[in-house]
Amino acid sequence: MKLVEVLDYEALSLHAAAIIANQVRNKPNSVLGLATGSTPLGCYKELVRQHQEEGLDFSQITTFNLDEYYGLAPNHRNSYRHYMNHYFFNHINIDKNRTHIPSGIPQDLIAECRDYDQRASDIGGMDCQILGLGSTGHIAFNEPSPSFEPFTRLVDLDELTIQANGHYFKIENTIPRQAITVGMRFILNSRAILLLVSSDKKAQALERTLNGTVDPMVPASILQLHPNVTVIADKEALSML
Repeated sequence: MKLVEVLDYEALSLHAAAIIANQVRNKPNSVLGLATGSTPLGCYKELVRQHQEEGLDFSQITTFNLDEYYGLAPNHRNSYRHYMNHYFFNHINIDKNRTHIPSGIPQDLIAECRDYDQRASDIGGMDCQILGLGSTGHIAFNEPSPSFEPFTRLVDLDELTIQANGHYFKIENTIPRQAITVGMRFILNSRAILLLVSSDKKAQALERTLNGTVDPMVPASILQLHPNVTVIADKEALSML
């Protein structure tokens, strides 16, 4: 792994956006793996700025998101499809037919999961995958478990993850307790991975990810096995190293 220490969240966002922008410029038909949550927002904001002010061209880009809340329709204000449209896709010149997010309300759950993996495989995997890090050490919604799961599937969310995401929901009992998430094969098939980590709330998870053994109880630790991972972390996130 390559570790890049930055001062704060703003510097993290600018550094991550620069890497993604270079990928887009160098390979205009890149396949990007995208994440949601609070950590990537600054990166997306800067990419939107570069598109609007510098002409960064997303017209040939294809994207795959990591996950979606189970039971939320695409137009639900807390769905990840809404998140991506609101913060990113609506503000750049991307073809939304080339933006892929698991359906939170699939007619056939097993087929949805299988087909999502197949679409990613058919296109050759991600050129660059953005990841955040959960306080439980999760990547995507791969929570701590006895084994690493390779495939897209329905998962139960950890209570800590539910609490961490609860501020997005106005009514507590509407917070989804399940999600559809890609598995480790999807993530590890990426040619390059960016792990973005900010705040001291993630410090312990990051320390275990980087310095611990490869352990499914710390799902992000599997990234130690990938040949091209760049970790961009601010000083607070690195406080336990």
